[in-house]
Amino acid sequence: MHRKNMVEDVFCLSAQRGNTVFYRNCEESNVLSDIVVAHPTSIAMIRTWPYVLIMDTTYKTNNYNMPLLEDVGMTLTGKNFTLAIAFMCNEHATTYKWVLQ
Repeated sequence: MHRKNMVEDVFCLSAQRGNTVFYRNCEESNVLSDIVVAHPTSIAMIRTWPYVLIMDTTYKTNNYNMPLLEDVGMTLTGKNFTLAIAFMCNEHATTYKWVLQ
């Protein structure tokens, strides 16, 4: 199956592997533009320890020139875990707000 862009590939692979996927489409073209992927265990962990320690964004350093956001949490024993990753179409405040909700 041929998909239109990398974000759609991430969506399909993540969903097939049992991850929780949130996404939205570009309003103009109706093409998948932003995606947040989280493993079910990570979601359970953040519900237990609801503190995000680090949010780090790479800016156009991947092959797709898309910002990649990683959210990292911490357990009570000081262990870090990846809560979610997000490929974003841009770094506008509205995009960050959508990802963090």
